[in-house]
Amino acid sequence: MFDYLKTELDVPIYRKPILRQIDGKTFFIGHGDGLGPGDYGYKRLKKFFANPFCQWAFARLHPNFGIWLAQYFSGSSRAANVGEDQFLGPDKEWLLAYAERKLQQQPDIDYFVFGHRHLPIDYTLTNGHSRYINLGEWVNFNSYAVFANGELQLQFFENPAGQVIRGSSGQ
Repeated sequence: MFDYLKTELDVPIYRKPILRQIDGKTFFIGHGDGLGPGDYGYKRLKKFFANPFCQWAFARLHPNFGIWLAQYFSGSSRAANVGEDQFLGPDKEWLLAYAERKLQQQPDIDYFVFGHRHLPIDYTLTNGHSRYINLGEWVNFNSYAVFANGELQLQFFENPAGQVIRGSSGQ
């Protein structure tokens, strides 16, 4: 079950961010979970669930118990992160801090594209041209990104009220 997409549909799953060149632009693309400072409880839990033995053991659980367990962890995560459905500001956004730090190591990255925050965010980084793009999510925002004519833009499907959180670190 853990390799279903790869086995059945030949869709690769990337567990870590990837670097890609597309039409002359450099993209750093990943889900975004577990990146940046803090969130140590989640990082431990992620390692636990990525462990092959733990996956094997989980597959042996009765489906009803497995679903209950997943809902329990999901619910406790939501309860612990109340209020994080809004932009927390440049000093508290872990993925923004991660992108800024990564940019110091690899200054040629044009776009950092993540989805973990579930908010549509378009933030210009301190170098003045690289951007942190968070895709948002489909259920509440109907948001997605389009790369055309050398530019990445967040857009909204049939959601005229869709709003992008924009910002800039300045220089």
